[in-house]
Amino acid sequence: MSDQSTHPTEHAPLHPSYGTVVAVWIALVVLTGCLVLLSHFGLRAAVWGLLTITPLKAGLVFYFFMHLRYEDPLLKGVILVAIVTLLIFLVLLFSDVAFA
Repeated sequence: MSDQSTHPTEHAPLHPSYGTVVAVWIALVVLTGCLVLLSHFGLRAAVWGLLTITPLKAGLVFYFFMHLRYEDPLLKGVILVAIVTLLIFLVLLFSDVAFA
């Protein structure tokens, strides 16, 4: 027989704790409040707020609520490549619109 223990080995948790979930939820509510506040300062502030705060909120949702934090580095890399590609296309779109 082998000398393997019958006890499971200790692994990292596969889900965030309740405290982490509540903290992320509070951060999402605060960021949403910031977006609402920025909408009262005019269109330019609202657009810049949407372009900066919304990806941050999406990142929090992906990282904690969709459990991206606990995935393999390969999947994280694939998602990073997809996001960078999207950003390149958005920059090209905005530069085309700005100079047209």
